[in-house]
Amino acid sequence: MSSGGLELPPGDSGHEGGPADAPGGVPGAAAAGAALLAQPADGEVRAGAELDWSADAWSEVRTRAQRAGRAYIWLNLIEQRLRSVVGAVLRPVYEPVHGGDDWVVAAAGPAGQEWVQRAVAVREVSRRKGYLLDPADDNVLSFLTLPQLRELMVQHWPCFEPYFDDRREIELALDELEVTRNVVSRNRALSRPVLEQAERASARLLEVLGAGSGSPSADRLPIDAVEDLVGDRYADVISVHPDRVRLQRQLPAEDLFGGARRLDAIGIGLNLLVQNFSGRRLVRLSEAGCRVRLLFLNPASSAVKRRERELGLRKGELSRSVEMNILHVRRVRAGLTDPSRFDIHVFDETPRFTAYLVEGQSSGIAVVQSYLRRARGMEAPVLVLRGGGRGVPKDADHGLFQTYREEFESVWEDSRPVS
Repeated sequence: MSSGGLELPPGDSGHEGGPADAPGGVPGAAAAGAALLAQPADGEVRAGAELDWSADAWSEVRTRAQRAGRAYIWLNLIEQRLRSVVGAVLRPVYEPVHGGDDWVVAAAGPAGQEWVQRAVAVREVSRRKGYLLDPADDNVLSFLTLPQLRELMVQHWPCFEPYFDDRREIELALDELEVTRNVVSRNRALSRPVLEQAERASARLLEVLGAGSGSPSADRLPIDAVEDLVGDRYADVISVHPDRVRLQRQLPAEDLFGGARRLDAIGIGLNLLVQNFSGRRLVRLSEAGCRVRLLFLNPASSAVKRRERELGLRKGELSRSVEMNILHVRRVRAGLTDPSRFDIHVFDETPRFTAYLVEGQSSGIAVVQSYLRRARGMEAPVLVLRGGGRGVPKDADHGLFQTYREEFESVWEDSRPVS
């Protein structure tokens, strides 16, 4: 059983700390990753009888590869950033005296002589075999691993101290990454909690090392390394959740709406906003300059009655709920010094989706749900979209955020204001 709770394919245990002297005297005859040979009841061994992997085994392999690939992107970013930082700080100190690549050997000192000489040897082999595809990598520093770069940083901390405030925070983040690095480098199973821990540590470390995308509070969902690399494969969809409960675990209402400069919402009752974001917070948000436009389904329309029948609700139950939500936001608007920036409208069309389009100073986030015939809004699948601003995929002009923005504007034009 892997740390992710999945059944692993049977195989050779010699690489994973299993018994080295298995029956038959063959060391490591039962390690993970290689299929066991069949053992018939009569004791006769027939080679290759169970070499094929089952569907479960292939599923485990794909899960391993997906998690390891995501972790590798983060580890690669950290290593490249740390290499850049070490070179920028230590090269001016050692290169004028030692010159060339010898400055790395000098910086490593007697304590690091063994691993730096090993890096020199690996570079020479790479040169001879043509593995150096980029001339910029033809230096000893490019062949140092993450632990070695960390060692250089720790040994020469007085040189780095003027640029980084908290040495302890950097070391703790690197400690957390070492577990993931060890697992990925040996192609072992990486559990989801360890992967998530590595992603958090990596994002924090890049922020400390000055390679992040700004303060975490600047964006409700900071762009991570994987989205930055492959986000344009999925237009501007950055996450999908099976229901709203799971959405709110990752993206609470405070994180979604807090700090917004523009908030447009359309739906039947807008429960995600009205029931999960307090009236006081909505007042403060509007007073801070947020432009709010809310579109409710008209509680007196025939569409509400049809929706009640679809969901099996008692007559008038849904319309009363929508009326209560509208009354709530009317009270919020009445308490504002400038009610003109807080608009409430109703529409009479068949509701097709609910959407919350939230735009901040640098980027936007949208939460979108389609209405299913027999499922309440809380139970419907949720799409989270990245809006305009820094870091948005190249084809964002044709993404879903803009599609739902245009749909909102179209319905808004045909809607009626609530007095």
